[in-house]
Amino acid sequence: MKNRPTREEAQQAVRTLIAWAGDDPDRKELLDTPKRVVKSYEEFFKGYTSSIDSKIDKTFNAPNNYSEMIILRDIDFISHCEHHMLPMIGQATVAYVPNKKIIGLSKLARIVEIFSKRLQIQERLVVEITECLDKIVEPKGVGVMIEASHQCLALRGACKPNTIMKTSHLLGCFKENSVRAEFLNIK
Repeated sequence: MKNRPTREEAQQAVRTLIAWAGDDPDRKELLDTPKRVVKSYEEFFKGYTSSIDSKIDKTFNAPNNYSEMIILRDIDFISHCEHHMLPMIGQATVAYVPNKKIIGLSKLARIVEIFSKRLQIQERLVVEITECLDKIVEPKGVGVMIEASHQCLALRGACKPNTIMKTSHLLGCFKENSVRAEFLNIK
């Protein structure tokens, strides 16, 4: 972003929202709220300042030409929907069939973390993770599945708190029926 607001401007925006909500931003209990909110937002949206290249800097040769599916499932994440800035809380399953390279498991979780710490929609999040892994590892195929609850659906509008959205994105051999079925049926 070219003209990112300063910390002070962000804190003033929070003060404005407090006043807009009907409270007094100068009330003793709320004086530090703008600082806390801005600090929270730095954590919520650290994906904008994290570089994939600096976090995912190493791949390895696949041992003995290993060519079966590698799966990391139940990767917890919290993201924020770009429409209401409310949390989406879920889990990702990331899998790939190596060609010649593999990547450390923690790197798979970091890819999910970096893309989830941005304003998102789940459909874009699943594609970004899939395409990133495909670019880094150059595997025979990649599959990513995300299941998440969206607080914008739970807390406002339709008010459906126990709903789960599932999305998947498949590339390469994961589009073949047998590999697709194996991946989508992972428990």
